Amino acid sequence: MYRFVARERASHHVLTLCRVLGVSPSAYRAWATQRPSPRAQADAALLETIRAAFRVSRGTYGAPRIHAELRATGVRVGRKRVARLMRSAGLVGIHRRRRTAPTPRPPVRAATTPADLVRRDFRAAGPDRLWVADITSVPTAAGFLHLAAIVDAWSRRVVGWSMADHLRTELVIAALDAALAARRPGPGLVHHSDRGTQYTSIALGGRLAEAGIYPSVGAPGSAYDNALAESFFASLETELIDRAAWHSHAEARAALFDWIERFYNRTRRHSALDYLSPDEFERRHHHDHWLTNDQP
Repeated sequence: MYRFVARERASHHVLTLCRVLGVSPSAYRAWATQRPSPRAQADAALLETIRAAFRVSRGTYGAPRIHAELRATGVRVGRKRVARLMRSAGLVGIHRRRRTAPTPRPPVRAATTPADLVRRDFRAAGPDRLWVADITSVPTAAGFLHLAAIVDAWSRRVVGWSMADHLRTELVIAALDAALAARRPGPGLVHHSDRGTQYTSIALGGRLAEAGIYPSVGAPGSAYDNALAESFFASLETELIDRAAWHSHAEARAALFDWIERFYNRTRRHSALDYLSPDEFERRHHHDHWLTNDQP
C-alpha cells in the first residue's frame, strides 16, 4: 500500500490516500524516508557491476561466466548471488543450440581417404597438436557468405579462417594457409574435419602433405566426430548470426571479423579453459613455460 501511495502522490494528497487506504500518514512517512539496508545497497552496487560485465559480453554471458568475469576483476561474490541478481534484473545469457548435422554428400575422389585419427578425443597436450576445421554459411540480403575456420583444440583459439561467396576447396585452403602463417606449427600436427567435399579433396590433401600435417576426417554425417568444431560454430551462430541481419557481404565480413578476433579469441570466457579466453589461456601457458625453461 505504501508503494501505491508513493506512486499516486503526484495526483492526490498523501493524507487523502492514507485515509482511503486506512494507513497511518506517519507510518507512510517513516517508510518513505527509511534508507535501504546495507545488503540492499550492496546488491544495487553489485548489480551495476554485473550489468557492465553483461554489456562487455555483448549480452551473451550467463551467471557462470559473469561470475568468472567479476572474479577476474577482483570482485569476490558467490555465483548464486550473481544468478539471483541477474534473474531479478532480467539479464539472461545466450543458450547455445545444437547445430543440425549436415546431410552427407559423397566426397570427391581423393588419392587416399584420410583415416579418423581423433576418434572423438579432442584433448590436446599442447598448442598446435590438433586443429579442427569446419564451414558454415552466413545468410545476408546479398546471398550466403561462407566461413571456413580452424580451431586449436588445446586453447580453443581460432587460428585461421577465410570467407568467400563460394564453397570451393580454395575456401578451406585459404583458412589453412592463414593458420600456417599465424602459428608456424611443428611436426606431428593433426588437421581434423568432417568428410565434406572440400576436406576430402586432392588439393587440400596435397597442401596438408606439403606442410607436414596429418589429415583426419570423421564418419560421414556424424557431427559428434567433429564435435569441437561444431561447438565453435554453434556459439558463433547463437551469439552473433542468429541475432543480426546484414545487407551485404561486406557488413557480414566486418561483423564476423570483429566477433572472432576481438571477442572470441581475446575476450570470450570458456568453461573448458577454467573461464579464461583463448588469448589469456595461451599467454599464461607461454609465461609459465618461460619461467620453467628459460630462467637461470
